[in-house]
Amino acid sequence: MGREGSPAAATRALEARSPSPPAVPGSAPDHHRRRGDTWKLALGAIGVVYGDIGTSPIYAIKECFTPPHGVPATPDNIFGILSLVVWSITVVVSLKYLLFVMRADNAGEGGIVALMALVGSSESAVSARRRTMVLVTLGLVGASLISGEGVITPAISVLAAVEGLTVATTAFSPMVVPMTCGILIALFLVQRRGTTGLGLLFGPLTLCWFISIAAAGLPWIVRHPAVLYAVSPLYGLRFLLHHGRHGFLVLGSVVLCITGCEALYADMGHFGRRAIRLAWYACVFPALLISYFGQGALLLERPSATSNPFFETVPSGLLYPMVAIATMAAVVASQALISGAFSLARQAVQLGYLPRVSIVHTSGKTEGQIFIPEVNGVLMIACLALVLGFRSSSDLAAAYGIAVTGTMSITSVLFFFLARDRWKWSLTKAGGLTLLFLAFDVSFFLACSAKFTSGGWFPVALAAATFTVMQTWKRGRELLAERIGAATLPLELFLEDVAQTNPHRVKGTAIVMSSISRGTPNVLLHHFKHNQVLHQQVVILSIVTDAVPEVPEAESIHLTKLGQGFWSLTAHYGFMESPDVMEILRRSRPAGLVVSESNTSFYLGRETLVGGRGRGMSEWRKRLFAYLSRNARPATDFFAIPPNRVVEMGAQIEL
Repeated sequence: MGREGSPAAATRALEARSPSPPAVPGSAPDHHRRRGDTWKLALGAIGVVYGDIGTSPIYAIKECFTPPHGVPATPDNIFGILSLVVWSITVVVSLKYLLFVMRADNAGEGGIVALMALVGSSESAVSARRRTMVLVTLGLVGASLISGEGVITPAISVLAAVEGLTVATTAFSPMVVPMTCGILIALFLVQRRGTTGLGLLFGPLTLCWFISIAAAGLPWIVRHPAVLYAVSPLYGLRFLLHHGRHGFLVLGSVVLCITGCEALYADMGHFGRRAIRLAWYACVFPALLISYFGQGALLLERPSATSNPFFETVPSGLLYPMVAIATMAAVVASQALISGAFSLARQAVQLGYLPRVSIVHTSGKTEGQIFIPEVNGVLMIACLALVLGFRSSSDLAAAYGIAVTGTMSITSVLFFFLARDRWKWSLTKAGGLTLLFLAFDVSFFLACSAKFTSGGWFPVALAAATFTVMQTWKRGRELLAERIGAATLPLELFLEDVAQTNPHRVKGTAIVMSSISRGTPNVLLHHFKHNQVLHQQVVILSIVTDAVPEVPEAESIHLTKLGQGFWSLTAHYGFMESPDVMEILRRSRPAGLVVSESNTSFYLGRETLVGGRGRGMSEWRKRLFAYLSRNARPATDFFAIPPNRVVEMGAQIEL
């Protein structure tokens, strides 16, 4: 109710405001942070931001040397694969995301949704609505693809970690799938309790993981230092030229070494650029390179160890402790993706692309600590289905890659338009850099597309379903607003009628929730028509979501006195915030609106949608929209309205 998340609305909101970054830990500008705080944030970033990419060494090299697209573990192939891995990490992570993409922050926040809002608000995009819609649609596709990655990451990370037990003895093989399912079920069940306590362990646990993988790989590099020659890009180029099409398909496995790149950007608001970059260069990057080179050195000596080269680098006496650390690291990586899914869902709801869901705040101190039961349930069922359906990390790796590389490609395209429109970069500078990024992104995407029939269809199908729901809900709300707006009485005429008829006024305040920015809310008209009375004070409240992460408190309330005891109150929220009606009323006191909470009633409209022959959406999408509308969470829950003071008035609307 009161949503204004369209591209045009996002544009107006951003043009009208110049918000300062939110004053929460990790979201302030980097230059305001003390050096000690940066190190603390860097430790946190190691756990939250790099959990996904940090567990990639468990399965990335293995998949490059195993069927169906793997190659034999010959010295030339080993050097070629390592070269591709090193330069993929360097260009995609170090250059693209850390150096350039992270410059595109939306009031301190990052991620493809924030980037989509920035591109949609650029000056030239305002004058070209069609291009704006295309770019926003691309952003929605990217956000939908992230949902596919969010499902696969917990499944493949935990499954690959538990499979380390089979290196010691094959007796553990029958237990791998049940243990993985048990760990995942426990992980999703604990979400309701929040992750504040667990979050304190994320950084130290993952730091221990990176130290462990570096310690496991370093002795092998010392034994075979020649493996370091693979840092030359010539080995990667020779590999691709020699193997041709087969070598290109191997990129579908190489891409596993850069999974989780979007987390660097999406979590920028929590930790800041400086902390994320410090964590990468001081810890994560060196540890990953040592682990990958260590596995390559192992394969130079023992080419038969391709079934699980990561755990083969570990001394036999330390295998079980490494499996335990790997499992904990996988849980941390999974937690980061699950928390990100909650955050992404809330952003989509606030911007008007998803129906209202149950948002449970699990921390009284941290706004970002939320739990969404609907999203948690879907993720758990999907993860368990993946594990039970694929049953091994190698088979599951076949489903991985399409979603993440699709999102990476879209990020590169949006970055180009942002650099041109907002930063005023030349076509040569912006285009040349984007072509370099797309050379990697598109190559990985095409290579992963070959795995579509082997499981890659799953994240694509999930993304398609998510995109359909988002587009249907957005379009349905627009059509609904058009139908309501067409039958809305101008507020000036209603106030004139009130002045002339002088109806009976009862004590107290009526808060009338309105989803339209102008005109008389239908619920107010129905109330006046049927009850023939009005409260002494009537407040028409609209809640608007701006295309910024957080709206400064000083700019969040807009109050207008209309006369006849009527007020117009508009509350602005960011897409990272949750609205609270009672808090809005308390903020309005300094502006002159005095409301007694014990003597206030809230009037809400409940629309019953009926089928019609109107244009705008196909019949099946209208049915989907009606289903989503019926199952959306009540406005009382979403807007934190006291349920015992609510009066709902229904109306039938034909789409």
